[in-house]
Amino acid sequence: LFPHNSPLNEQGYCQEEMKMVNETRKIFNAPQLKISATCVRVPVLRAHSEAVNLEFDQPMPVAQAREILATAPGVKLVEDWQANYFPMPIDASGNDEVLVGRIRQDLSHPCGLEIWLSGDQIRKGAALNAVQIAELLVAKNWLKSLVPSS
Repeated sequence: LFPHNSPLNEQGYCQEEMKMVNETRKIFNAPQLKISATCVRVPVLRAHSEAVNLEFDQPMPVAQAREILATAPGVKLVEDWQANYFPMPIDASGNDEVLVGRIRQDLSHPCGLEIWLSGDQIRKGAALNAVQIAELLVAKNWLKSLVPSS
């Protein structure tokens, strides 16, 4: 277990943590998005896991969050509270879906939720995302301007 994966900056954040902050802001096109990250390296095969804290403008009932995530494309809800079974890197490895579970109310914020997720960083983090983006560009016919006309 490693508490960080690269040298720390003047605020005490490592490169991977700042990458998570900056890429999330870029993905959401929200440069002012308030986000903080802590990276912990655990040697596991081909999967990333994250504990995510979400804050909304208004309360999000846990049941509603489960319904949304259960039907979200590319997401698989994995929650068996009786068997104590939740997303694990070993289960995410080799799969296209991001496994999400342990959805619960944030005890520190009335409009917050806590979730745990695991995903294969090669399939979902890189290769599959590139294919899905290319498929979307083709489906929306947005690649026409990139193809030289004859």
